[in-house]
Order: sequence, then C-alpha cells, then structure tokens
Amino acid sequence: MEEKAALQAESRKSVAFVTLGCAKNEVDTEHMRERVVCAGYALADDPEEADAIVVNTCSFIQAATEESLEAVFEAADLPNVADGRAALVVAGCMPARYGADLEDELVEAGAFVPCSREDDIALVLAEAIGEAGNGHAPLSGGPSADGEDAAAEGSPAACAPVSAYVKISDGCDRFCSYCTIPFIRGRYRSFPLDEVRAEVRKQVDRGVREIVLIAQDTGRWGADFSEPSTLAALVSTLAEEHPDTWFRLMYIQPEGLTDELLEAVASHDNVCDYFDIPLQHVDADILRAMNRTGSRAEFEALADRVRRRMPHAALRTTLIAGFPGETDERFEDLCSFVENADFDYIGVFPYSREEGTRAHDLPNQIDEDEKFDRAQRLRDLADAVCAPRVAERIGRELDVLVEGREEDGQLFGRAMCQAPEVDGVTYLERGDVGEIVRVRIEDTLLYEMEGA
Repeated sequence: MEEKAALQAESRKSVAFVTLGCAKNEVDTEHMRERVVCAGYALADDPEEADAIVVNTCSFIQAATEESLEAVFEAADLPNVADGRAALVVAGCMPARYGADLEDELVEAGAFVPCSREDDIALVLAEAIGEAGNGHAPLSGGPSADGEDAAAEGSPAACAPVSAYVKISDGCDRFCSYCTIPFIRGRYRSFPLDEVRAEVRKQVDRGVREIVLIAQDTGRWGADFSEPSTLAALVSTLAEEHPDTWFRLMYIQPEGLTDELLEAVASHDNVCDYFDIPLQHVDADILRAMNRTGSRAEFEALADRVRRRMPHAALRTTLIAGFPGETDERFEDLCSFVENADFDYIGVFPYSREEGTRAHDLPNQIDEDEKFDRAQRLRDLADAVCAPRVAERIGRELDVLVEGREEDGQLFGRAMCQAPEVDGVTYLERGDVGEIVRVRIEDTLLYEMEGA
C-alpha cells in the first residue's frame, strides 16, 4: 500500500502559482489552487520544479501590466519552461483586458485564462501540461485510489495564515473614467450570502483569526439581489456567527458608508473600527471628470460623521495626483485637504493614462514628470500629517493579532487600526502566532507601533 501511494504521489503533476496585483488577485489564486488540488495536482513552491506555472496577472494600470509581463518573461526563461518540460499559463487581468491580442503577442505562454474562466483552471492545465511534456492528465477529483482525499496533501489548508481575504462580490458598475476594472472584471455582482458565509466558515475552520472582506465596491454588496440586502446586514451576520474572529472592511466608496453600516461596525466588538474610503480627489470638477461624485466639503463632513460615532476609528483613503485638468489651484486645494484631513492613512498614486478609458482622451493632460512630482509632494504631506495621528495612540491599550516573527526574531502583529500589508505593524514582546494580546502602545515610528 505504501509503495502504491508513493508511485501515485510521484506521478502527480505539480503546479506553481505566481501572483501579481491586489488582494483580490490573491483570493483568485487561492481559489485556483484549491481547484487544481481537488483535481489531483500537487502544489509546488518552486516554479523551477513544477510541471506548470500559472502567473496570475494584474493589468489595472500600465505599470501593473509591465510588472506582470516581466513576471511572465521570467517564468518563460526558467529551464523547465524553456526546454518544454513545463507549461506556462497566463491568468487573470491581462488576458481579460487584452484578449486575443495578448494571445497573438505573448507567444511564450501555452494557455490563457481570463478572470471569467478561472473556474476552468484544472481543465486548462490538463491540456497545457499534456502539450508541454506529453504528460498524463491529473488524477480525477474526489478521493484518491487509496481512499485518502486527493486535496489533503499540499492543500492550502495545511498552512493557514492568521489573516485571510474573502471576496464578497466581483466586477464594478461605476465606470470611473480612469479605470479599466469594469472591462476586466465585468459588471458588478454580489456573491450570495450563503456563499460568503461558507467561505468565511472554511477560513475560520482553518484557524484564520481575521477575515478581510474585499470587493471592487464593497459597500454595494446585496443591492443587486432580487431581494436587496446591505453590507451592514452581511457584517452583522458574520460577526455574530464568529464572535472570536476579527472582521475588516476594505474599499468602501464614500456613498457606501451609511449610518446603518456605521452602527453595524460600532455595535460589534469583533468588527474593526476601520474604514478604507477611496476618495481619489476632492475637487468637484475633477471628480465629475472622473465620473465620480462628491466634494471637499462632503468628504470632510463624512470623516467628521465617522469620528462623531467612533472617535478612535482608523480612516484610510487613496488619492490620484495629476488627473487631466488638475490645475495648480486644484492641486493646491488637494494639498490643503491632505494637510487638514482627519485621516490616519493616505495612499497616493500618480494618474495613469490607460488606453480604452474615457480619461485617456480628455484634454489638459499633465506632464509625466509633473504627475510624479505632485504625487511625491502629496505623499510627503500625508506622512507629515498621518505620523502624528499614529503617535496619538501612545499610551492607549490595544488588542493586537500576533502574526509572526521577523528574520531577527522580533515578534510582530497588527492592531485593529492596521490593515494587512498597508498600514505598518505593531512590534511585541510576547504572544504566540494567531493569539490576540492586549498591549499598551509605548512608542511609534512613522506608521509602526511598539507594544508592551
């Protein structure tokens, strides 16, 4: 029996994944990993040892496309791909955005899987691996020949993270004039409540302590159902079903931050008092050109409304510098907003002129160097404003989710006011990975905190 199992394990083809882009792409990769494991493939950590490499690409802006292309070319140069022993599959946003044009130009890849076909990844791999190495098709899904679950070995559940992203919808109906997402991901569609609940339950059962709910437009969840629901109802349901799990919301457009949602967050201790609200700009004319709504006064009132309900809530936003028509006066008003904004974290990006978007052909385009100079000035202003806000936490007691150790052994984690990957970490003196510890903030350095 052991010899038979060993032969089966040896015959299983392996797949390595390389992921570019945002957290939503990470979720898509995780789902593809689960599908290929259930189809009988093994997961490979080292692409050079794999029978297939799947590069899950990002193509939101030109810089992301270039980074994704570089990753594809690097994979194509690996010995196992170059000599035809391994298949190279390009998945995600690039195939969705560029379609047949990409297939004609990117001859290094053996197969393409746009976002809409990611559920078919195992079928695509079966064909691609057979063509690349004349190999066998994967083992059939379900139980393997020795009665063990084929997904058990190498399953993503084998090393569950402390925090996990869960997508609650896909696509977008906003059609902001600078954005390619609706063309890549399609129209907005909320995932059913039971589907989201099942995904959250799966992650919690794996040992995940924090669930980060994400989407292109999180605040719209449920509005497209035949019997409409709300993000507030979803958050309340999940928080009450899993009282020992943290829940965090990301990517809430300004109009999605309703009083109902504020109340749902405030009334559940395990929902992070954290609001990620992409504003993009504050000038009403620029916002209209972006096909967005709002104004500086409205956004300042929004932040004030959150603060009145939850004084210690963390607020994050993103801004775009150098959008077409952004005069010196409008840029200075944006700088003034940043200097006086009541936000804890501010991400800044230079405008990226993307073919196929309406903003691409707008008049009064800004010089590339000027765009980057403006973005850097805004970043510097944001650091100067936000670092003191972070320092105001010194002396407060906060719960911190222990995430791991750095190379030098330093223990670290994140408080509820720190989202994964973007807001810094809290350094700790005690705690085990996955544990939530109560600490007193002793010091801060820019966005990092020290707890004791």
